[in-house]
Amino acid sequence: MKEIRAHAGFPIKPVYGPEDLADVDFERDIGHPGEYPFTRGIHTRMYRERLWTMRQYVGFGTPNETNDRFKYLMAHGQDALNVAFDLPTQLGLDSDDPRAEGEVGRVGMAIDTLADMEDAFAGIPLDRVSVSLTINGMAAPITAMYYAVAEKQGAAADRVVTTPQNDILKEFIARGTWIYPVDPSLRLVADLIEFSARHYPRSNPVSVCGYHIREAGCTTAQEMAYGLLIAAAYVELMLARGLPVDDFAPRISFNFTAWGKIFEEVAKFRAGRRLYARMLRERFGATNPRSWMFRTLIGGGGSAFAVQEPENNIVRGAYIALAAALSGAQTMALPTYDEAYTIPSAKAQLIALRTMQICAEESGAADTVDPLAGSYYVEALTRAMEAQILEEMAHVERLGGIVEAVKSGAIQAEVARQAYRFEQRLVSGEIPKVAANCHIGDAPAEPDREVELYAFDPKVAAAQVTRLERTRRDRDRGAVARALGRIRDEARGTTNLIYPIMEAVKAYATLGELARAMRDVFGEHKEPVKF
Repeated sequence: MKEIRAHAGFPIKPVYGPEDLADVDFERDIGHPGEYPFTRGIHTRMYRERLWTMRQYVGFGTPNETNDRFKYLMAHGQDALNVAFDLPTQLGLDSDDPRAEGEVGRVGMAIDTLADMEDAFAGIPLDRVSVSLTINGMAAPITAMYYAVAEKQGAAADRVVTTPQNDILKEFIARGTWIYPVDPSLRLVADLIEFSARHYPRSNPVSVCGYHIREAGCTTAQEMAYGLLIAAAYVELMLARGLPVDDFAPRISFNFTAWGKIFEEVAKFRAGRRLYARMLRERFGATNPRSWMFRTLIGGGGSAFAVQEPENNIVRGAYIALAAALSGAQTMALPTYDEAYTIPSAKAQLIALRTMQICAEESGAADTVDPLAGSYYVEALTRAMEAQILEEMAHVERLGGIVEAVKSGAIQAEVARQAYRFEQRLVSGEIPKVAANCHIGDAPAEPDREVELYAFDPKVAAAQVTRLERTRRDRDRGAVARALGRIRDEARGTTNLIYPIMEAVKAYATLGELARAMRDVFGEHKEPVKF
């Protein structure tokens, strides 16, 4: 009989029964929905009272183009936004920087100044629409711009709901859009958490992202283990500043994938909720039940999809939506069927949105809370996943903790090693991928005929640069210079940098100027390389 293993590494038995749950204590390990340790979900009635938020990842070209796509999806029932920024924006480069050539507006929208952010959210009331900002190294200035737009709209601060990703440790591990060394980068994370907790109480100023680490190659259990360790590092950072844990922990959020085997993904989230609740209550002493809640966006990564026969990705997306629903997602986002090739088309994004809506309205997945609870298989898998996650966490602690493991490059090396192993298993067919390594048709797919490819338009960059030049010309240069000088001065100390960043943003300082002011003091990160 063929051996089957979870992506996390442990074996899957052909049959499960009562003997696999002999030492499970219902109240301690499973409990009731909406009650500690939240194994079965963080809300008592879950989707019977409120469906998951549907939040497709959107952004390309200019702010005006992205604004049009926002409104298109909202007109078709999307109830929140998730914003993609181009690489120059993520790296703190202005659109006319030589290093930005060829990348302006290509994989997200270009943002140079507050004027761009005003255009991106024109006609979108920020006191009524929840917006995620997928930005990390530049989270502080981009979120400051967002707050400034909300202020200009007259939105009350306690009505503004935004989630800047702001997870820089994940960037060092997986994505690479870091700018400053680890310690000053962590300072900026903490500054934004502290500022938001004090002034924007409904914002979620950090979204811990196991998602991207999984996309980079780690295992299912490592995704959750690293995410929990990163969250713990941010909690410790804020406690060191003297902030009571219950002042900020209720607004910590998460972003994870669900593109693997459905039941393994469900087990990952059930185990993760339990471990997080225990960590916040027992290790950090949080007393507010909202501090114990693992609130997460669950979606699929583009790596779940295949180049071959791209329409099959629509089916894969439906299974991801089902896995996310069964896993207890608060927010859901799906990759689009064309994502293996290109920036998503409007048609592909609408299909992904409709997929989530069909899952919600037609599949029955939302009819009752945690419908898989009590399954011999799911409960045993949850326990096995919890044990594997704890083992991975203990390994990182032996390396000196997540921050030290990032500084040394040990985590990055482990993720790369697992990515290589995963690719080997794909190539060998051990991990099946229909139409890619099994059930292959006679003729290879020809993507240029089957998928509408996003055509990069050089005029986008030209238009963005023209607008940038106009903003520079029309602003108060003296106010900009004073604000940037204040950033440099305060970066040398320990005060919260969001206040001078807000001043600079409102003076229409450019993102590149803001990044450079901090780089002058902090320097740049040099990536450690391990094999």
